[in-house]
Amino acid sequence: MSGTFLYFAYGSNLLTKRIHINNPTAVRKGIAKLENYRLDFNYYSHRWKGCAATVVPDEGKHVYGALWEIGNENMAALDKQEGVDTHVYEVIKVSVQTPEGTSVESRSYQLCDLPPPVPEGEKFPDERRPSKIYLRTIIDGAIESKLPAEYITYLRSFPDNGYEGEINLHDSNSTSSG
Repeated sequence: MSGTFLYFAYGSNLLTKRIHINNPTAVRKGIAKLENYRLDFNYYSHRWKGCAATVVPDEGKHVYGALWEIGNENMAALDKQEGVDTHVYEVIKVSVQTPEGTSVESRSYQLCDLPPPVPEGEKFPDERRPSKIYLRTIIDGAIESKLPAEYITYLRSFPDNGYEGEINLHDSNSTSSG
């Protein structure tokens, strides 16, 4: 695997047509679970017109995602897509678990500005809500990736900001969030 790297996607890059915009070498290897992290939203994305997803350390929680094998020649494009150059996201190395119980080291992305947890019983803050179209892209990717049904139900539980306008999935010059 010297010419490739593994990438754990949990956001819009769950969807094949989205990841292939900047990463045509990407091949889905299966699904994986990132233990002791939660999915959250925090950074307002002008492209998506709502907040982008991130993973945040949180003991006892987990995030499901797709494990992609990508050619090293696409790494710089993926970093740019995720906003590493503008300090929106940073690259993180994570150990994820496959359904077979194998631990796999992979590359992922995390917002540089992590949100605090939403206190139990409080509603998800309006200013941290993703757009309806972005959340739909994540859910469509989760279904396509064959993530567990209960996790897809969990994704559907996130409130959105109501924006469901047009998005050009082929726009390669904007922050996508994992």
